[in-house]
Amino acid sequence: MSDRMILTLMAAFAALMIAFAAVWPQGLGDRSPGPFGHTPIQRTPAMRAALARANDLAQQRIHEQKASAEQAKRAAAEKMGPLRLSPHARPLAAPQPPAAAGLRPATP
Repeated sequence: MSDRMILTLMAAFAALMIAFAAVWPQGLGDRSPGPFGHTPIQRTPAMRAALARANDLAQQRIHEQKASAEQAKRAAAEKMGPLRLSPHARPLAAPQPPAAAGLRPATP
């Protein structure tokens, strides 16, 4: 193919891509320019109000669930009573100091 043919096709393709970019939606929820675009459903006042109500209900539900879990935790702690160690329980071993250079101490 000659350069004249290739360069003409490349110019036509570039012009086509520019025209296509002019009518393609401009991202998430943004309106396309000119007569091609329309107001997205998420931007209408009714939909925004519905989304706000849903968000408020979800936040309220989360708050209620956290409060319910905290109440159940307190009720379980009250039911269990104070923790008492068994007289037969072994005392906890004192932690051994680390050996030099971060190596583990030799176990006897």
